Amino acid sequence: MKRLLFILCILFSCLAYSQTDNNNEKKMLQVMGLIKYYYVDTVNMSKISEKGIETMLKELDPHSAYIPKKEVEKANEPLQGNIEGIGVTFQIMNDTIHIIDVIADGPSDKVGILPGDKIIKVNDTICVGDSINNDWVMSHLRGKKGSKVVVEIRRESKQTPLTFKIIRDKIPLNSIDTWFMIDKEIGYISLRRFSQNSDQEFQKAVADLKKQGMKKLIFDLRSNGGGYLETAKDICDEFLPKDKRIVYTQGVHSPEYELTSTSEGCFEKGDLVILIDEYTASASEITSGAIQDWDRGVIIGRRSFGKGLVQRPMNLLDGSQMRLTTARYYIPSGRCIQKSYKDGTDAYYQDYFKRYQHKEFLTPDSISFPDSLKYKTNKGRIVYGGGGIMPDIFVPIDTTRASDYFINLRSKNIFNNFSLSWSEKNRETMLKKYPTYDDFDKAFDSLNIMNEFEEYATKEGVKKNIIKTDWVNNIVMNYLKDIQKDTTQNSQYTSYSSYADNLLDSNKMIDQIKQKAKEEDLKEQELIKQSNVYIKNNLKGFIARNLYGTKYYYKAVQETDDTLQKAISVLKDTKQYKAILKN
Repeated sequence: MKRLLFILCILFSCLAYSQTDNNNEKKMLQVMGLIKYYYVDTVNMSKISEKGIETMLKELDPHSAYIPKKEVEKANEPLQGNIEGIGVTFQIMNDTIHIIDVIADGPSDKVGILPGDKIIKVNDTICVGDSINNDWVMSHLRGKKGSKVVVEIRRESKQTPLTFKIIRDKIPLNSIDTWFMIDKEIGYISLRRFSQNSDQEFQKAVADLKKQGMKKLIFDLRSNGGGYLETAKDICDEFLPKDKRIVYTQGVHSPEYELTSTSEGCFEKGDLVILIDEYTASASEITSGAIQDWDRGVIIGRRSFGKGLVQRPMNLLDGSQMRLTTARYYIPSGRCIQKSYKDGTDAYYQDYFKRYQHKEFLTPDSISFPDSLKYKTNKGRIVYGGGGIMPDIFVPIDTTRASDYFINLRSKNIFNNFSLSWSEKNRETMLKKYPTYDDFDKAFDSLNIMNEFEEYATKEGVKKNIIKTDWVNNIVMNYLKDIQKDTTQNSQYTSYSSYADNLLDSNKMIDQIKQKAKEEDLKEQELIKQSNVYIKNNLKGFIARNLYGTKYYYKAVQETDDTLQKAISVLKDTKQYKAILKN
């Protein structure tokens, strides 16, 4: 019956379309025909039609999109939850493929490939040099399940290369990066996207943490750009009791469609904090918004992206795909969190920089919501629609720790390159001496890696404590303006030389420079002090990831994660936690 109604709806919409917009359709076909048969040169009609589709969709909204046939599979892989390949993560450094991690029980793990190995040949093709990039590696290592690939490996502990025959298989793409216990009661889970298997991964993580004594949870959705709507519903269902509205969708041609919680979830009881930031979008905003609207947990971080549009994938005749926005979604309080896109797609995606310039990432006072977008949570707390989820507790970006030295280290990929090289050189010794991450963590300061790191950075052209003197120019220019004003008004100088002598001998200007220099020194010393802690923890995290696995990067850097530390303090203070949800 539902299928029949759906077909009837399509027929009626097509009939209405043919009656009202038939001329537009004919005009488009006419233009294509005239170009094809009368244009002066041979035309790639496929390319023109694809460009036309892209332009039409861009006129609709920022999230409707066209995906060419050759890119459809790749675009859908992260959400489908698996790929077919050999089961490794890699990084290209110095024109060589370095194995970063090997998926447990995957094809590469089964034949004995190890983290730190370098791939120097795939089948009969040497894969070292400038022509090797990520696309090349994936196209040669991925393949249908059951197919064979032969790789030649160079390993630090072996004098001659090793050859491995690998049978490709399905490889899970986990959406949960990591989970671990922060202390005896507080657990932490980081979800990076809402894929088909995310709910099962979440249940597994919660079960494991509960075995370790978890009673409170920090659920990290920062930089999570979303994914499947149904998966967002399933994740919310793990936190909410039965029959609670989670989200509903509605559009001009799409009747209201509601998703509600069902059976008992795996974490319906226990204090909950969800972390969000300016990159948290779509399905992540449904989850954090529903939890906020039902007063089920505390939201901490910065205002989320603001994507409240639903895309439906539609397959086209040639195997390409169109993701068309068909509805808006609304969370339990009734608010739609989609931000405005009336100024066009380019302005829409520049919104991040507007927020930055408006100092929104530093203070919540810079953010204003109109009363027309005011809503209430289940307990009567005021929340707003029309532009992302505003957290219950705002945590600004920590700009003090990002010294020029740190920024240069990140921009030139020094952390990643050094940690990879150091890990490969010291892997056997480290794992023998420090078999667990906890052993490594306790011993890290005594290893004096920071000295090696700074020497490596210097050789790569990144020097510590680079002096910036823009402020000197500002003082001089302001002083010149003052003298010019005096010269114009009083004509106290008899010659240009006396004018210059007065400038060079000015105690006022020299005193200003000295005073400003003292202020800059103090500021720089404090910045370096804070930045050094952050640099050390990042370095420890990268090395821990290479030696012990991805989850240990997050364990290493948690001390300098301000948003995470705020979440921990809130969960440790039961009175504060309850007060936030009450007011």
